[in-house]
Amino acid sequence: MSMMGELTFFLGLQVKKLKDGTFISQSKYTGDLMKKFGMEEKSSVKIPINTSIKMDMDVDGKAVDQTRYRALIGSLLYLTISRPDITFVVGMCALIQYAPKQSHMTAVKRILRYLKGNQEVGLWYTKQGGFKLIGYSNSDYPGCRVDRKSTSGTCQILGNRLVSWLSKKQNSIATSTAEAEYIAAGSCYAHVLCMRQQLRDYIIKEKEIPIMCDNISAIAITQNSVLHSRIRHIDVRYHFIRDYVEKKYITLECISTEKQLADIFTKPM
Repeated sequence: MSMMGELTFFLGLQVKKLKDGTFISQSKYTGDLMKKFGMEEKSSVKIPINTSIKMDMDVDGKAVDQTRYRALIGSLLYLTISRPDITFVVGMCALIQYAPKQSHMTAVKRILRYLKGNQEVGLWYTKQGGFKLIGYSNSDYPGCRVDRKSTSGTCQILGNRLVSWLSKKQNSIATSTAEAEYIAAGSCYAHVLCMRQQLRDYIIKEKEIPIMCDNISAIAITQNSVLHSRIRHIDVRYHFIRDYVEKKYITLECISTEKQLADIFTKPM
């Protein structure tokens, strides 16, 4: 290995170091996408997808070029490294890569039009704020119109810095809002547990890490073993979260929907 100077650009990521923090963006990569897919002359929009749209297979729609559609999806997925604001909508469009229709292509191009209006957006990591780890967990019920599965949305804040996020369709169909939220909380803690171990390597020991959830029933499941008899159909792997609540590694705390940061990973903005 050889020292090549201060890191400023790496695999499409632009890194700008300042006195009070570091800014990471992919503005050049975004500009290249506009040129590659002919969006330079298109007008910009304020939101990446219409809030009333529901993506489905659109069986009767007009077919489009699958290769071009998949190229768009692949490029946008890489952009989510520094753009959590488009993570949910890109994931929603990525679910439909077999036989895409014109309506799906229109939705993907709208994301590009949204990016055109704010190419300079990125992640700001301030030097201030300490190392207090907090998780946010949320889900929709049931969000996907194709198979009626819910989407788990989680994010982790270290101090006041967004360090990790997730928007993923759940493996099984949830039969209630509480079940969907409980499964999402389990996904959130899986990431928190990994970060907790990494922080221990830096001699930072976190106890009772709060996970913010806006569903009271999901919180009650982790605190009352009697309720487990009613939710035996939930896969066992999600019940590990209750064990760590008892060990006081984490706490599930209620938060209002208006303050739920993970909401943008489960619904259109």
